[in-house]
Amino acid sequence: MSDRPGYWEELERPRPDAVTVGGAELRAGSRVRLRPRSRGDVFDAALDGRIAVIEGLEQDIEGRVQLTVVVDHDPGRDLGMRGIPGHRFFFAPDEVEPIGGRRVLVAGIGNVFLGDDGFGVEVARRLAGEPLPGWVRVGDFGIRGVHLAYELLEGYEAAILVDAAPRGEAPGTVYVIEPDLDGEPSPAVQDGTGVLVDAHGMEPDAVFALLKALGGEIPRLLVVGCEPAEVSERMGLSPPVAGAVDQAVAVVRELIGEHESGEEG
Repeated sequence: MSDRPGYWEELERPRPDAVTVGGAELRAGSRVRLRPRSRGDVFDAALDGRIAVIEGLEQDIEGRVQLTVVVDHDPGRDLGMRGIPGHRFFFAPDEVEPIGGRRVLVAGIGNVFLGDDGFGVEVARRLAGEPLPGWVRVGDFGIRGVHLAYELLEGYEAAILVDAAPRGEAPGTVYVIEPDLDGEPSPAVQDGTGVLVDAHGMEPDAVFALLKALGGEIPRLLVVGCEPAEVSERMGLSPPVAGAVDQAVAVVRELIGEHESGEEG
């Protein structure tokens, strides 16, 4: 067997940590807009204009760098992050455009099997089908607090949690609060008598304590909440809470607009 000199050394060469495109440094976790070459694969062409997250950088034996990406809003995105073929794509650095620093996560949380507790999930489902800026990611996180904390490690500037939580208002009342992430967990959160109560262990205090323990941070957190009418073992929202979905969608879009314009609200 006559391998060319240095073949195995090339294979063992460390992968690059980052690549510069348009003056921006791209690395794992960076968000990009896909711009495949016109002569490229037909499947790549179908992804033109889509927003993706860089999962890693690869380098072939000739020194050419390829970006491994997973596409936003792909139902199989989590499979791509685990390296499963079909939801993981390869693009050259000149086939992507860096996306600016504004990054917002909209997280629908709740348990769809507990009636009105599925409010946040329904709002996220609605928002996922609407046109939003490319720097906004909408996700259904259900009752997976750990999953949400790890998602926030990707470096968002702001997070908007959408949830059903009782505050003693009329059922279907939509409200916005901004928890204090720097202070100690409030008694209201701890004993369920005030600002925010969460039946599935996804209250901001717990999620963001975990985020800090993992070495991450989030500059701004907003909670779009809705007063539930019934949280019991059944599927489907009660009439007043179902009627509040449109209002919550509008509120989230308004908060995204404030972030886009640089307002702090």
